[in-house]
Amino acid sequence: MDIAGLQSRLREFAAARSWQPYQTPKNLAMAMVVEAAELVEIFQWLTPEQSQSLAEEQRQHLGEEIADVLLYLLQIADHSGVDMAAAVEAKLAKNALKYPAP
Repeated sequence: MDIAGLQSRLREFAAARSWQPYQTPKNLAMAMVVEAAELVEIFQWLTPEQSQSLAEEQRQHLGEEIADVLLYLLQIADHSGVDMAAAVEAKLAKNALKYPAP
């Protein structure tokens, strides 16, 4: 996945629609939470077993909601000057230290 390329495409998409004034980290984070709620809604009331064997239509919807959340995360990072790849690597390293394998 080309993170910088996706962020560039998202910037161009927003610019073509004159959305830049509204794309602040705060607004993007709030929009991301709404999308995360839509993601959670897919699993609402399912058993753990049902959540692991979604029908094709549900899985497609799940993919769309996951993509929405990811796209907002990429935009938040872009507008905040956070290097996503570096942040992920640093967090994985921190988690490995915090939670060592037995």
